[in-house]
Amino acid sequence: MTQNPHPPGTVPDSTVKMQVDAFDVSEFARLLGMRVTEARDGYARVIMNGSEKKNAHGVAHGGAIFSLADHAFGVAANCGGIDRVAVSVHIQYLVPATGDLVAVANRVADNGKYSTYRVMVYDGERTVAAFDGVALMVSA
Repeated sequence: MTQNPHPPGTVPDSTVKMQVDAFDVSEFARLLGMRVTEARDGYARVIMNGSEKKNAHGVAHGGAIFSLADHAFGVAANCGGIDRVAVSVHIQYLVPATGDLVAVANRVADNGKYSTYRVMVYDGERTVAAFDGVALMVSA
């Protein structure tokens, strides 16, 4: 198994910046207008304008909310100096969203091979979705 070259919380800022920049310039992130505002090993905060991604009911499309949560999950999982890929995700939509959205991802467990993340999506002070994801460490 590949070991993380950096103990938790010790990933160089330059490494995190390169990883965040790669996520910010990805085609899908640009398409949806997602932007990473904060990131470190096991944590990410990503924003997106939800009012520009409405469905036929006039609220933020569930696919856009899911994409934002998934993006925050990916950033948090990959800012630790090792590569991880999603193997399982689940989302619960709690209330409709209409404004600017913020996704906050936190690692809640890690056994060396798999890590689990909880992502909460907010529209202002309201929690609009809860997303759980499991990531697998990619072997070198």
